[in-house]
Amino acid sequence: MKLTLITPRQGTGNEKNIYDYRYVARFIFSRAYSGYLLAIPTLAALTPPDVEIKVVDENIEPIDFDAPTDLVGISVRTMFAKRAYEIASKFSERGVKVVLGGIHTSMLPEEASQYADSIVVGEAENVWHELLDDFKNGRLKKVYKSASHPVLTECPMPDRSLLKNDKYLLHIVQTTKGCPFFCDFCSVHAFDGTKIRHRSLEQAIADIKATQHDRIRERKKAIFFADDNIVADRKYAKAFLKELMPLKIGWSCQASLNVARDDEVLQLMAESGCGGILIGFESIAEDNLKQMNKKINLTQDFSTAIQKIHSHGILVQGSFIVGHDNDTKETFQKLADFINNNNVLFALISILTPFPGTGLFKRLEGEGRLLHKDWERYDSKTVVFRPKNMTPLELKRGFMHVYREVYSFKSIYRKLKYFWEKDFWNEQNRRYPIKFKYRILFSARLLTYLPTADIERIKFIFKILPWVFDKRVRLTTIITLMAYNDYAYGLREE
Repeated sequence: MKLTLITPRQGTGNEKNIYDYRYVARFIFSRAYSGYLLAIPTLAALTPPDVEIKVVDENIEPIDFDAPTDLVGISVRTMFAKRAYEIASKFSERGVKVVLGGIHTSMLPEEASQYADSIVVGEAENVWHELLDDFKNGRLKKVYKSASHPVLTECPMPDRSLLKNDKYLLHIVQTTKGCPFFCDFCSVHAFDGTKIRHRSLEQAIADIKATQHDRIRERKKAIFFADDNIVADRKYAKAFLKELMPLKIGWSCQASLNVARDDEVLQLMAESGCGGILIGFESIAEDNLKQMNKKINLTQDFSTAIQKIHSHGILVQGSFIVGHDNDTKETFQKLADFINNNNVLFALISILTPFPGTGLFKRLEGEGRLLHKDWERYDSKTVVFRPKNMTPLELKRGFMHVYREVYSFKSIYRKLKYFWEKDFWNEQNRRYPIKFKYRILFSARLLTYLPTADIERIKFIFKILPWVFDKRVRLTTIITLMAYNDYAYGLREE
């Protein structure tokens, strides 16, 4: 039996995506993508050895629709649901059976069922063996749904051996699942449950070690921990971080704002190689936080929390959403000022997006405020609903304004200079010193941008060049911020 597991592409081939790091890849003359969906190596690990598996990530390679296969499995997220359905239809036309799974399928099973022979609702760990056995015996059911969430300690380690690992800039690892919070705009609690489940420490460390068999540029590949809140279970987190220390791996993660209250955890994170924490601030307005049910963010001052995390040598990567019901046209400049004044070097700004399965979706649909259900445009940079205090165009323009204020070359240079003068990356530079030859190559690459650069980019390059040979400077930070500038100024009204 031949099984093909597919990750559909996000957006079109030429569309800029702040998460895909294509700009960074081009800068270093690579064709690498940011990361992969963990669902695919998880399914590969659950598949018995008598099944021949092929893995295709459309973000890095085209799909061969004529390749021999018996069954196709596609993991579906909302923003590429339309493409997933197109892929499914093409294989169905050949008579190939198709299974759809993932969070979008689970939130809208009736819709997904129209494009597949079978769907998996919820996590697949408890039903994948049954599905494959049924397929082999010609009795494939229309829906497979586990009666309970899988026990992670009983699940196999993801099998990344079939991924084209040299095409990804980082590895994805998950140690816990579940979220006890009920944020209005999020469907994680509906998919993963509200109880925190975690793998054993031995499993987690073994999984991390398995990712380090390949090398990029003479050092271990960085890891992003996909846990929704890596410190949700503090006891487990502390034990895990202590086990992580000897591996000497650079990593980043997601965590709730209250991590700033725990100096012990922050110190363990720093000592084990954490370079950045993505924190969902979502809004700087208290009334918005109350409406979205982000209660945990109401108990702490944002600026104080940012300063505390930065004091441990860990960057705050802030996530902010614009378009809440209490937002006005004045909101955008206030947010940009907050991000810049607090030296949030990496800020991810999204347009409020009512994803299926969220309380927000149900509310806006009930109020008749959804503009359409073209899932391809549910990409967090397109307005898909009718805002309360402004027009959709005003919201899009405000979103663009924040991005351009935060990632103008002037703003980037000011924040970089702030961190360099503080010697912020002292520990990372001690652990992972950058060879002089790479600083030479980086400078030469910067100079290649001059012939086609506008005046702001030219001024930025000449300001940056003297710093490139300073040992306090991390070159990857400069590249990433240049990529964010490219994304910010590439945004269009529609």
